[in-house]
Amino acid sequence: MKIAIVGTGYVGLVTGTCFAEMGTDVYCVDIDQKKIENLKNGIIPIFEPGLDEMVERNYKAGRLHFTTDLSSILNDVNIVFSAVGTPPDEDGSADLKYVLDVARTVGKNLNKYMVIVTKSTVPVGTARLVKKAIQEELDKRGKSDIKFDVASNPEFLKEGAAITDFMQPDRVVVGVESEEAKLLMEKLYKPFTLNNYRIIYTDIPSAEMTKYAANAMLATRISFMNDIANLCEIVGADVNMVRKGIGADARIGSKFLYAGCGYGGSCFPKDVKALIKTAKNLGHDMQILEAVERVNDKQKHILFDKLMKYYNGDIKGKTIAVWGLAFKPKTDDMREAPSLVLIDQIIKAGGKVRAYDPVAMNEAQHHLGDSIIYAKDIYDATLDADAILMVTEWNEFRLPTWEVIKKTMNRPVVFDGRNIYNKQEMEENGFDYFGIGIQ
Repeated sequence: MKIAIVGTGYVGLVTGTCFAEMGTDVYCVDIDQKKIENLKNGIIPIFEPGLDEMVERNYKAGRLHFTTDLSSILNDVNIVFSAVGTPPDEDGSADLKYVLDVARTVGKNLNKYMVIVTKSTVPVGTARLVKKAIQEELDKRGKSDIKFDVASNPEFLKEGAAITDFMQPDRVVVGVESEEAKLLMEKLYKPFTLNNYRIIYTDIPSAEMTKYAANAMLATRISFMNDIANLCEIVGADVNMVRKGIGADARIGSKFLYAGCGYGGSCFPKDVKALIKTAKNLGHDMQILEAVERVNDKQKHILFDKLMKYYNGDIKGKTIAVWGLAFKPKTDDMREAPSLVLIDQIIKAGGKVRAYDPVAMNEAQHHLGDSIIYAKDIYDATLDADAILMVTEWNEFRLPTWEVIKKTMNRPVVFDGRNIYNKQEMEENGFDYFGIGIQ
């Protein structure tokens, strides 16, 4: 089977490479000529553990191809996946420009039956718009009799674990509206069914909604625990103990119950906003999700608020070490990262930032320029620092040599935005320690 993946961003490149790994002949398409040439030369535009080796292996094996011309390979493939970006508009809605551009290109060149699958995260009703755009182009060509189907196959990839998520999925959701489309998608996903992974077939609107609903639920759990954490500090409870207590309830479970300094990334913030906007356009208020968003926006300020309180509202001239810049470990993605809000506040308050991240330093320069000092490692970041702010819980941050760090700092104080350190141990090492939801 031959398929095309349009868009070589995070979703498209991982999807195409993993399908190639399963034996499918895959054409990855992107309008960015430089990106395509880089991919042919083994230069990967994103950081994802294990992806570079997998791309190189499948490219050399002849199962993975890269091109800028969708029209040239369109009639060689059975399925086209649209994995282009859907950036948020100013009002929070998803911008479908690139999705519809792909649809029109397909319509202008389609000469046989094909399934066009939306892989990007898109609002409910997008498949209908895609179908309309393709049909309009076919009508213009006098090819109205050419049959095609649209489908929805939302991605559920976690950055930093995307390959495992794709190859060993909790579930695969496929929205179709014809038996012919379902049979073709079943053929594509047959290797997964052989390993007993769940393939769930639904109608298209339900598949489109499932992706938004899943991310909205996870974001809700995070904001809920952050709200609880802030109350724990007031009443004298320990949110870590509370998390264990409620997570032991089988109806709740322990995942996504960690308090911290807010969520970020390319999915949760964008998808929550888009779902709220979709509902508003239909005259419905998503009151819980609106609260989720407010809590998260407020939580991104919590480390700065604790820092300012500690220094009685004045950090002018002070050096603040920031450990972690990516929105989560195992990625260089800084979209909507709490670190960006935090650093902006520190600089505006007159402080200086020395920051370190194991992977995201180059990406940080695109966002922050020369407004901060880029440290060589966590120890360099703490040189003459007046505080450490732990923002991203990379493994290498978990067991630093505190006695060395204490000697390099002006004042030994740690603000732990992910609760990875033990308060008693930190105090025994001579540090003032402040976590989230811990007195």
